[in-house]
Amino acid sequence: MNNRTISLLAILLLLCIAPAHTQDTPTANGERFIDKRVRSFMESHRGRWRDMNVPESDGRMLYDIIVKNGYRRALEIGTSTGFSGIWIAWALSRTGGKLITIEIDERRHRRALENFREAGLDEFVDARLGDAHNLVPELEGPFDFVFSDADKEWYTRYFTAVYPKLVPGGCFTAHNVLNTGQPGISEFMACIEAHRELETSVIRSSGSGISVSYREKTAEKR
Repeated sequence: MNNRTISLLAILLLLCIAPAHTQDTPTANGERFIDKRVRSFMESHRGRWRDMNVPESDGRMLYDIIVKNGYRRALEIGTSTGFSGIWIAWALSRTGGKLITIEIDERRHRRALENFREAGLDEFVDARLGDAHNLVPELEGPFDFVFSDADKEWYTRYFTAVYPKLVPGGCFTAHNVLNTGQPGISEFMACIEAHRELETSVIRSSGSGISVSYREKTAEKR
C-alpha cells in the first residue's frame, strides 16, 4: 500500500467519524445552521415579495407567537408564495412542529414550494394545493396555531370550521383585520370579539393589522 493510498484512507476515515452538520447544529456564534440559511434566504429576497404576502413585521410577529407559546401544530389558510409560511415554519423548526398551508392558485403554490426548499424549511411544511373552502372543514386537527390570510368574506366560516379543532390555549390569527371596508372583516371581528372562550386583541405591527385570539385554557393543553 503506497503513501497516497494511505492518505486517502485516512481522509475517508476522518470523514466517517467527524460529526455531520445538521440543521440544528449551532455555528461558532451559537446560531443554528438552519437559522443562518433562512436569514440568508430572507436577505436575498428582501423587497421582492409580492402576490399578497404579509409585511416582514407581521411575519416576525407570527414567529414570536409560535416560539413564545411552544406551538407545534400549525395551519395557514392562504399560502401565497410562502413568505408568512416561511416565518411560521422557521418558528416551528425551533419547537419541533409542522405547518399545513393551503393555496388555491397553482402558480403561487409552485413558487411557495420552491421558496420553502430554498429556505431549507420544506421538511417543516405540508403545502397543499386546493380550495380552502373545501379543504379546511375536512382537516382533522388538532391545531394550536392558525393563521388566516385568504378570502376575507370567508374568514368567519374558516374560523367556525377550525375552532372545534383548536386546542385550549391555542391561537387563531387573521390578517388585514383593520381593513373593515372589505366584505367579511366586520362580521369576522364581531364573531371573535363576542366569543366567550376567546381573548382577542388586534396587533398593529403594520397598517393591515392582525387579530390574535387565544382560546381559554379550560383544559390542559395537549
